[in-house]
Amino acid sequence: MNTVKEKNTPFVNEPFTDFSIEAERQAMQSALQNVKSQLGQDIPLYIGGNKIFTNERMDSINPGNVDEIIGRVSTADEILTEQAIQSALRAFESWKKVPAQERASYLFRAAELMRKRKHEFSALMVLESGKNWGEADADTAEAIDFMEYYAREMIRLSEINQQRPLTQIPSENNQLAYIPLGVGAVIPPWNFPLAICVGMTTAAIVSGNTVCLKPALPTPVIAYKFVALMEEIGLPAGVLNFVPGDGLRVGEYLTTHPQIRFISFTGSKEVGLRINRVASVKAEGQLWIKRVIAEMGGKDGVVVDETADLEAAAAAIVASAFGFQGQKCSAGSRAIIVESVYEQVKNRVVELASELAMGLPETNAAVGPVIDDKSYNKILDYIEIGKSEGSLLLGGQKAEGNGYYIQPTIFADVDRKARMMQEEIFGPVLALSKAKDWKEAIDIYNDTEFGLTGSFFSQDEERISYALDVMHCGNLYINRKCTGALVGVHPFGGFNMSGTDSKAGGHDYLLLFTQAKLMSRKV
Repeated sequence: MNTVKEKNTPFVNEPFTDFSIEAERQAMQSALQNVKSQLGQDIPLYIGGNKIFTNERMDSINPGNVDEIIGRVSTADEILTEQAIQSALRAFESWKKVPAQERASYLFRAAELMRKRKHEFSALMVLESGKNWGEADADTAEAIDFMEYYAREMIRLSEINQQRPLTQIPSENNQLAYIPLGVGAVIPPWNFPLAICVGMTTAAIVSGNTVCLKPALPTPVIAYKFVALMEEIGLPAGVLNFVPGDGLRVGEYLTTHPQIRFISFTGSKEVGLRINRVASVKAEGQLWIKRVIAEMGGKDGVVVDETADLEAAAAAIVASAFGFQGQKCSAGSRAIIVESVYEQVKNRVVELASELAMGLPETNAAVGPVIDDKSYNKILDYIEIGKSEGSLLLGGQKAEGNGYYIQPTIFADVDRKARMMQEEIFGPVLALSKAKDWKEAIDIYNDTEFGLTGSFFSQDEERISYALDVMHCGNLYINRKCTGALVGVHPFGGFNMSGTDSKAGGHDYLLLFTQAKLMSRKV
């Protein structure tokens, strides 16, 4: 692999597939048929370059058709998790010495191979996570972007002294190097089962660390497909270890282990806070303060004032709220609208949302199932709460289908302190709230414990300037939806209970997986 050529090529986001083109539709349908023909296979652990099948297994099922088993996944216990940690520790001793350009070359090769098999990865996501074609395709494109971007970033960091030399004094030669941390636990979510899994894992690996990857319980098969890809491109044994299993049994073991140097987590606020708490306790034999990189939840919102393009605002509210059934940490589950245009926007939002067709993800329906029975029941419980906190305008019921289908649901006239406005639901549920003016609307937006994404619709430049300064979130968008961050374009991470503002896909991200070593030599 010609890493010099790669690093000198500017990063460009992977284009999304245009499924209005007949050839692309046929290619996706062919990929779906191919993946469906291979469902139900046994999926192993992967430790130290060895595939390990266990007697304890869990079935990954299609949330849109619960009779369909995606794969039967072997699960780790404490003994196998320890084996993975020790494998990663041994591999770290050699991997940390591999030059940055060479480590980056693995990512460039993996990205190219995934690009060639893009529809295969997307089709598996459609079946395992319930994403429609467009959502799955965007997920795969983002995974490719992360590998391409982080490879270039590692090369840049390795040459930092040439790019930004330290101030020198006559009697010394001073250099700064970014060196790896050690063995890390990577715990990705199910809602971006490829992109975030790939991004978290490859950022750690390209920085010179080794990894124990515990995939999300609902989506282990797509995670294993990525692990198999890394094996295929020749990543040395032990650099990446795959240990699916129970969160407490495997995740807790990793988090509390004295030889785990960092935990990279994306998921719920509750789990993220627990990881942060238990990781802060020094275990016997532990030599460092563990680093926790956490991206947690959100209660994101779209604010609309009376000067806004109301049609664009309504479309953005619907896209933000119901894209992938609202199962994004960036999902706009609140819309705060100035009262003079509230009725107009409300009516249009309901009209647009009512046009969303529900169905099997493999048919590319606009709205599909939620991920599993636990989420399904939790969302339905929240809908019942919503009926007492606002006026039900749309949905509010289970939907037909052999899966976890819930109608897109909209509540109006919800108080700013209502649970529907304060708590993350992670499903197709939208709360509309009325504000007396645009400043109160921004104040209502800020009135949560979260701070991940937000959107402000206005055509008044002074108000936009105020919103940019005052709306407190990690990713703020003006006159567009609050979902759909692009690697390198919209570095992603939130404030407050939304996480550590880790800014995935940005120039600062790899610094979280490294430590800066100053080397000063008298001359």
